[in-house]
Amino acid sequence: MAKPTLNDFVTARIAAGHLSEDDVINVRRYVYGDMAVSLEEGEALFRLNNANITYHDTWFELFPEAILDILVHQAKPEGYVSEDKANWLIDQILADGRICSKTELDAVLHVLEKARDVPEKLEQFALRTVADSVISGQGPTRSGAQLKPGVIADGEVELLRRVLYASAGSRGVAISRAEAEVLFDLNDATVESENAPAWSELFAKAVANYVMAMSGFTPPPRKIALERENWLDQPGGFDGGLGGFFKKMFSGGVGGIRDAYEDKPDPFAARGNEMLAEIAANEVVTEDEAVWLVNRIGRDGILHENEKALLRFIREESPNIHPALMPLLEKV
Repeated sequence: MAKPTLNDFVTARIAAGHLSEDDVINVRRYVYGDMAVSLEEGEALFRLNNANITYHDTWFELFPEAILDILVHQAKPEGYVSEDKANWLIDQILADGRICSKTELDAVLHVLEKARDVPEKLEQFALRTVADSVISGQGPTRSGAQLKPGVIADGEVELLRRVLYASAGSRGVAISRAEAEVLFDLNDATVESENAPAWSELFAKAVANYVMAMSGFTPPPRKIALERENWLDQPGGFDGGLGGFFKKMFSGGVGGIRDAYEDKPDPFAARGNEMLAEIAANEVVTEDEAVWLVNRIGRDGILHENEKALLRFIREESPNIHPALMPLLEKV
């Protein structure tokens, strides 16, 4: 008699309507018996996850772990997710015709956080999934009856921050225009809602990070933009806390960066003046960036509070702003 396959086991558990702790252990044995996870096994795991049966808590640990192994740890070279694998993951999530589940989003976030490089479309998929869930009131961010469609709660701000922060390792140090577009779309869709206060700060910092887009030094500016709220008010310097270090670095332009690294290894030794020139040039709000920002802010004809906060942040931090943006700045 042939030994049951993983697909046989999955079919039986779906028919039973539940997955016990022992069942999860058996799934792990099937999947990792040969010390590797195949795409076929991954598809079986998705079929089990999509069955909407009763799951033991350990399932929610095994599923993201296995998907991470398929896409990241077994990649050649390790850590680099291919376009084909990213497409496979998105296709598996969308195969059941339902919105991305929390378990599936956890799997995507595991990949974004652990991979060295992923196709931009996978990060965009995660960001859009969270934004769409906020607007519709359904999906992976909605686990409590008190949450309302079109309202950004604290937990969703942290989830957005997690998606954006994870991408610092895979897609580059600065927020991209595509990411900023998603944040603007979400802000426009929830502008009249009683959103969590943390949303205003995340929106302003992240979009300003795209517009000002410094690069070429450590720590990356994306991480600066996505520090938890009120980081500028935290006490201490480099040794006493990151808040003081970032405040000193970000508030003083290139000079501030040098001052912040005082008595620390020189981060500019390798590229010297070339790196300093790159940072200074990227602090400037260019015509292209200014026109994009004016068009985005003016899309609904109203200057909202979050947009005012964004403009104030740019006015205070950018040393050279294109004239196209000045009429808006004068309003705030």
